[in-house]
Amino acid sequence: MSKDTNFIGQPIFGMLLNFLDKGFIKKASKELDADRYVKKFTSHKHVIVMLFAVFEGYHSIRDTVLGLLSNANKLSHLGQDYVVRRSTLSDANVRRPNELFARVYYDTYKRHKDVLSDSQLTKKDMVRLYIMDSTTITLFKEILKGVGRKPVTGKKKGGIKAHTIIDSRDNMPCFIRYTEAAKHDHVLLKDVDLPENSFICFDKGYVDYEQYEAFTQKKIWYVTRLKDNALYQAREEFDIPDDAHTGVLKDEEIELSYGKNKELKHKARRIAYWDEDNKRVFEFITNNFDLKAEEIAMIYKKRWQIELLFKQLKQNFPLKYFLGDYENAIIIQIWAAMIANLLLTILRSKVKKQWAFSNMMSIIRHQLMSYINVYDFFEDPEKSWRKVIAQEKEREKLRYGDSQRTLFNLQGLTFEKT
Repeated sequence: MSKDTNFIGQPIFGMLLNFLDKGFIKKASKELDADRYVKKFTSHKHVIVMLFAVFEGYHSIRDTVLGLLSNANKLSHLGQDYVVRRSTLSDANVRRPNELFARVYYDTYKRHKDVLSDSQLTKKDMVRLYIMDSTTITLFKEILKGVGRKPVTGKKKGGIKAHTIIDSRDNMPCFIRYTEAAKHDHVLLKDVDLPENSFICFDKGYVDYEQYEAFTQKKIWYVTRLKDNALYQAREEFDIPDDAHTGVLKDEEIELSYGKNKELKHKARRIAYWDEDNKRVFEFITNNFDLKAEEIAMIYKKRWQIELLFKQLKQNFPLKYFLGDYENAIIIQIWAAMIANLLLTILRSKVKKQWAFSNMMSIIRHQLMSYINVYDFFEDPEKSWRKVIAQEKEREKLRYGDSQRTLFNLQGLTFEKT
């Protein structure tokens, strides 16, 4: 009988952890001095435990430790030689710098970026398209300042905002910053550092004409929408080509005013575009004057990719309960969710069969510590199951043959296989 290939020497979780670089984690931990005064619960073990909690969807440290205890005989395959105590995990979430988890995410993303790339943008000048947006995660109490006014009851929930930039070629975050929810989006534009001739797309919540001008000086092309109360002057109207998309209503150069006394000017391009699907007119602005008007509209339409990412994260890694009520602990858990999402996306990209992310996540969550060859299973679940049945029948046949042989011997008869 051939070797059983459906089951392997490590759990599914161990296969996901293989995408991480243990050596890099040790190096980053040393640079950040993250293991100071630590005897056993090292940075690498901390990362594994937090990923375990996120994948399993545990809501508390108690649940996480009990989950580890229930799989104590399998932890050695994950590089864990003991089960962490609740107090030790709690202290680590407070003291260990969340920058460690950020570095683990970025390193994993960079090493597997080529596998993740799957762009539909074919034009050479639109390959480098980045999309920026933010999503707010509500906290159970006002640890970080939330948005809105204080309610009549006097109690107000806090919130943390994740400012994110994704690369449209792989739909994965390549830039993440966390701030209190009350912080305005546009202040993060100054932290954007993209290659020359890149495109960045964001909604009108990021309006900052001074930064738009800085983008122009760096030859970074932005695409966004014009605010209703924007102050501008029309300078030159461009002819709309005969072969242009019928949705293009107007294409012109405008001058936006900004500064304390509105004395500063920013030259931009305004495009009025009729969207047949939404039955409304959109006004786009950009500092790129080379692309066709309909191409600018198409770039902004790609912004939906980041909304799908936020939806995917919140549906599969719901961050409603945190394993600590300190800012550092909360950020660590969010980074762990980002890393888990990245690991599963890498696995999904390596499987030829098309799987919905939520379906794959559901299977992984329920079989996280099972010894299953995850690649064979996801490539053809039915084939994998048929192999298991066939092997079980073969074992039954052998067991039946042995029992018959024993019975014949007891009766003083000779048994000869035909």
